[in-house]
Amino acid sequence: MQKGLLIVISGASGTGKGTVCKKLLADLPEVAYSISATTRNPRSGEVDGREYYFLNVSEFKTWISEGKFLEYAEVYGNFYGTPLNKIEERLNRGEDILLEIDVQGALNVKRKCPEGVYIFLLPPSLEELKSRIEGRGTENPESLSRRLKNAVAEIKIGLQYDYVVVNDTIDNAVAQIKAILTAERCKVARNADKFEFEGGF
Repeated sequence: MQKGLLIVISGASGTGKGTVCKKLLADLPEVAYSISATTRNPRSGEVDGREYYFLNVSEFKTWISEGKFLEYAEVYGNFYGTPLNKIEERLNRGEDILLEIDVQGALNVKRKCPEGVYIFLLPPSLEELKSRIEGRGTENPESLSRRLKNAVAEIKIGLQYDYVVVNDTIDNAVAQIKAILTAERCKVARNADKFEFEGGF
């Protein structure tokens, strides 16, 4: 049986990761979403156990000490982590798993799981990125400036990924990601068992 794909999608804050991932999951119901844990407060409409596992700092540190995370990082003063949640077991069953995580976390996962598919999402421009973050209405001038500076640094880290997708429109971005996944599933390294024919001529 072909092992499932570990699909990791990251990008700078405001790039539209969440929107792209929701559309991708709606189009590909066979792909399972790995829900991250965080200590940040829920945004409007977010539900515990659906978008994130919302933990307080004490609970998060307990999970760390109990080895419950594949990776974790502190971002903008909040902790984020990927619960193990039997990810390896699900991959071995042939299930594809999607992780939507920040660049720090993604690089940690890449060190542990180099066979994963690492996709970096870019905004069409820095001006568009600024406009998207401002449109949230959640940032004051100081935090906006900090996020934009961090975004430039995070974008440079994208050079360490396998693929880059520009999120100019959601449909275009999702179509490109689907093409990447199709190509990954056709790699010889993932299909070595198909070359094993019984007998011969």
